[in-house]
Amino acid sequence: MQGLLRAALIGFASSGKTTLFQLMTSARETARAAHGKGEAVIGISKVPDARLDRLTAMYNPKKRVPATVEFTDLAAAGASGGAQGLVDVAAYKNADALVHVLRAFHDPAIPHASGSIDPARDAQAMEDELILADLGVAERRLERLERDLKKGRSPELERERDVVTICKAALEEGRPLRSLELKGEDLKRLRGFQFLSAKPLLIVINLDETQLSAGGEAATRIDRASEAAGLTSFLSRAGTAAVAVCAKIELEIAQLEAADASAFLADLGLKESGLDRVIRASYDLLGYISFFTVGEDECRAWSIPRHTTAQLAASEIHSDIARGFIRAEVVSYDHLMARGAMAACRDHGEVRLEGKEYVVQDGDIINFRFAT
Repeated sequence: MQGLLRAALIGFASSGKTTLFQLMTSARETARAAHGKGEAVIGISKVPDARLDRLTAMYNPKKRVPATVEFTDLAAAGASGGAQGLVDVAAYKNADALVHVLRAFHDPAIPHASGSIDPARDAQAMEDELILADLGVAERRLERLERDLKKGRSPELERERDVVTICKAALEEGRPLRSLELKGEDLKRLRGFQFLSAKPLLIVINLDETQLSAGGEAATRIDRASEAAGLTSFLSRAGTAAVAVCAKIELEIAQLEAADASAFLADLGLKESGLDRVIRASYDLLGYISFFTVGEDECRAWSIPRHTTAQLAASEIHSDIARGFIRAEVVSYDHLMARGAMAACRDHGEVRLEGKEYVVQDGDIINFRFAT
């Protein structure tokens, strides 16, 4: 199990990548210092979740702990425009997903390195860089595997060679590895290679203010922005999603009090800031859900992959709970909100006792019973 989700930002110069990173993580001073040395900088973002807000209001706990996503930014990569420099940066290799910030805004004071604004061109150019970087990794790995196999046969090494050969062929065809349909042990092997193009990809379209304020539901805005940017075909690929933001507006929102920020967003027809949508989309893209533990001491959201069993979910809290697992006492968030209290849920038979193989659902509120 993995408690902390990791996403890495990529993007060409003047895309707004580092500005968005600093706003999402409040890592402004740290980022400036690290970027001055060409180092990767890491920041933590809280996953916005109205359910945790309501549970906190219900229990009034001493502590509120949201789910989090760790973001990494590397100024040198954005400045150079390529992905080659990311291959040897541990924070990028170990990332669960990549977040590519694409420039769609026009500003004569900030010239584009390529001379024109073309998000579709930039998206494909970065994809090509990721593929090229991975191809180098695959070729070097194959060379080493061939040397090792000459020393003696090994079924495991032979299968690894087969998987890397499949990857190399896809990369040579210009296909990102996230498009491969590997399963089971082969999928585990693919993850172990830490290929960049195998990671889920979130496209963040950095818009003009006029484009963002055009109105409509969030999904409609993304579709409209994607179409205007020529990204519809690109975003139809496996493991790829998109969010539309406006860095200029996000800067303004960051300087406002909470009430004023909410009013500003309402005027734009938005329910939450673009930064919150990037954070949430990163979380969703990775296929993660949240379950909650509640009480007077603490209300907390826990991150787990979809289809996680109760015993594995318990290990997120503590290995001793998983080891001594007896039962999971479960109530859905909707039932608790409808009844207003856990006691009322019990009276209506909505609190269930589940075994270790129970598949945890998004929004489950769980109390684990375990033997010490």
